[in-house]
Amino acid sequence: MPSFVDRVILHAAAGDGGHGCASIHREKFKPLGGPDGGDGGRGGDVRLVVDPSVTTLLDFHFHPHQRASRGRPGQGSNRHGADGEDLVLPVPDGTVVLSADGEEITDLVGVGSAYVLARGGRGGRGNAALSSARRKAPGFAELGEPGELLDAVLELKTVADVALVGFPSAGKSSLVSVLSAAKPKIADYPFTTLVPNLGVAQAGDHPPYTVADVPGLIPGASEGRGLGLEFLRHIERCSLIVHVLDCATLEPGRDPLTDLDVIEAELAAYSADLSDRPRLVVLNKIDVPDAAELAELVTPDLRARGLDVFAVSTATRQGVRALSLALAERVAAYRATAPRPTATRVVLRPRAVNEPDFTVSPSGDGFLITGAKPERWVRQTDFSNDEAIGFLADRLARLGVEKELARQGAVEGVEVTIGAVTFDWEPTLSGGGLTGADPTSAGEAGVATVGGTAGAPVVSRPGSAGDVDVHLGPRGSDDRLRTSVRLTRAERMARARRAHAGDDTEPETAGVSGAAAEPDV
Repeated sequence: MPSFVDRVILHAAAGDGGHGCASIHREKFKPLGGPDGGDGGRGGDVRLVVDPSVTTLLDFHFHPHQRASRGRPGQGSNRHGADGEDLVLPVPDGTVVLSADGEEITDLVGVGSAYVLARGGRGGRGNAALSSARRKAPGFAELGEPGELLDAVLELKTVADVALVGFPSAGKSSLVSVLSAAKPKIADYPFTTLVPNLGVAQAGDHPPYTVADVPGLIPGASEGRGLGLEFLRHIERCSLIVHVLDCATLEPGRDPLTDLDVIEAELAAYSADLSDRPRLVVLNKIDVPDAAELAELVTPDLRARGLDVFAVSTATRQGVRALSLALAERVAAYRATAPRPTATRVVLRPRAVNEPDFTVSPSGDGFLITGAKPERWVRQTDFSNDEAIGFLADRLARLGVEKELARQGAVEGVEVTIGAVTFDWEPTLSGGGLTGADPTSAGEAGVATVGGTAGAPVVSRPGSAGDVDVHLGPRGSDDRLRTSVRLTRAERMARARRAHAGDDTEPETAGVSGAAAEPDV
């Protein structure tokens, strides 16, 4: 079972927003309580936060699917749903977030750095929030928006001050073990180190520094041979590159100078930025017979290239202290001259003033409507509720969708697609036309049938005396709340006296309240 993982694919799903509530207030002595449906809660976000106690992406290797909690639905009595809890995922320092296409999204460096990977959906509004002077008692509420779904690649680039590079079995792990308290796996066969080993070292009065042992490199590592591509990225953040050269190798065609040239070529092929990093050479295993003589032979050539050379033996610890002091001094000098980290600049991209809220384009035999507003409205619409469909139609008409469709030559019955919903377009944007339902069948089912012109739609109420046509009121309005003339106390007392006396006649002023409603404009 792997204990160190530095690259995973994370499937993040933010929480869905809670649905709004459609409720009418019911209380004694309050016959017209009005709407009191609460809003749904916001869905939880998926957030990545750098945690110093985390050093690997192993948890995401076994649990690649991460989902935040959804918002709770709203309830009656103006009770809003609770927001979903954010899902906080701890990641190691130096984690790079990439898109599925390999494009870098963000680079998390520094303890406490955070990034919202997937945002939760907004909660739907209840009918209390949707009510207005013209829509006094909506019989519907908005649905919660679904949370974002995102597949991201997480790569770990170790944040270390010193990177030890070299051929397999050059003694890099042994050097880390004597420079620090780290206890990496050490054996006498190649590729013993399969994961980067980190150790914290300190020499003299200098501040501590971090040493990273990178798995061995071979010719072609920049092209993927061996473990090159898997771990070369851990060198990118280091401030000092240390070449660990084996002076006791018996392989034909290898010597310290040749090994140095091969490793330098691989580093240059992987990233040109590494050419500017300061270098230092360590000639290791000088305790082996003839290794010390070889170290003395190649030292002048290495110094002629402008490199500082240290001959050490990790077995006898010869030269280790001088090397540790030199590394501490180099790291301190680099930190003093390195630019100080600055806060990430927030880039604001305001929308253009004349940018349209939607676009209408021909698509096959119909039209495709795109835009943040209409697509969000469609996602929040309950298409099983006629009033909600009418509300959507009103919003689209006010936005100018109907005029733009007519301008582009749309005819009645043409298919119009918004997001994942396709419907038959009616010029009046009526509720029945939006769903493709037959207005006649809607009327037979006891639902008001919408017809007439867009400016003054007419309602035919089945079951009424003579099927009187009246002007259609605002969608979602409770007819009881549209009364413009109400009986006074004296009129109610007079009605009670007539009822007591058995007189069923009504004065001419009575009963006009139901017909005095203003027509919808």
